Amino acid sequence: MGTGIGEIFWLFLMLSMLQPWLRQKMLDSARLRLMHRIERQRNSRVILLVHRQETMSLLGFPVFRYIDINDAEEVIRAIHMTDPDMPIDLVLHTPGGLVLAALQIARAIRAHRGKVTVFVPHYAMSGGTLMALAADEIVMDCHAVLGPVDPQLGEYPAASLVKVVRTKDVNRIDDKTLIMADMAEKALQQIRAEVLELLDGRMPRERAEELADKLTQGTWTHDHPISLREAQEMGLPVRCDMPPEFYQLMALFPQPVRRQMAVQYIPVPYGPPSPRDGHGK
Repeated sequence: MGTGIGEIFWLFLMLSMLQPWLRQKMLDSARLRLMHRIERQRNSRVILLVHRQETMSLLGFPVFRYIDINDAEEVIRAIHMTDPDMPIDLVLHTPGGLVLAALQIARAIRAHRGKVTVFVPHYAMSGGTLMALAADEIVMDCHAVLGPVDPQLGEYPAASLVKVVRTKDVNRIDDKTLIMADMAEKALQQIRAEVLELLDGRMPRERAEELADKLTQGTWTHDHPISLREAQEMGLPVRCDMPPEFYQLMALFPQPVRRQMAVQYIPVPYGPPSPRDGHGK
C-alpha cells in the first residue's frame, strides 16, 4: 500500500514539473500555426517582438523584458532570410529598451525593399516607436499607444539634464552633473539625427524636423502615451484596421498566472443586444 502511494506521489510530482513545459510547447505550436496562417493570407513574413513579464520557473521571481542585442540579432536575421521584395509584418509589444538594439532593427526595416508594416495591438514605447518610424505603415488598435524616443541617461531624461545646466549657475553644479549634461546634449543631437534619417523621404523635410524635435527633445515625459489620433496628426502613416488574427496572436502570449485574477469576463464574442435585452421591449 505504502509503495503504491509513493509511486502515485512521484508520478504526480513529475507531471506537475512537466506541466509548464508542456503548456509552453502547446503555446509555441499554436503561435507558429497562426503565424503560418497570417503569412499565407497576407503573403508576407511575420516577425513577432513581444515582451511580456515572464516568471522564472520554481522561484517565481518576475523578470522584465525589453529590447536587447539578442532581439536585434534575431529580427535582423529574420529580415535577411526574407526575399528583399517580400512584405514584412512586424508585431510590436514592448516598453522599449536599448537604443542601440532598437536602432539596428529600425535601420534594417528601413533598408528592406518590400513593404514593412508594423502592427501595434497594445503599445510600442520608446525603442518600439523608433522601429515603427522606420516602417512604411503602422497599424494600431484604436486604443494602442506609441511613445517618445527621447534619450535617458540612467534614471534621468537627457533633456532635463541639459535644462538644469542651462538654467542654473554652473559654478554651483557638481562635475558629475556637468559631465552627464554634456553626454545628454550629445545623445539628444544623435537621436534627432537618427529619427530624421528614418523619416527621410517619408514626409517633407520641414515636417520631419518638427516631428523629430517633438519626439526626441523632451517635449513630454518619457512614458507619455501617443494615441492613434496624435500619431495621425503628426503625419505618421497610421491606420487602425487591426486584423483580428493579430489580437489572437497576443492572446497566445499570456501573462504569468497570478494567485487572484485582476480582470475577469466570459471569453466569447458578444453580438448586438437582442430586442429583449437592455431597454428593448
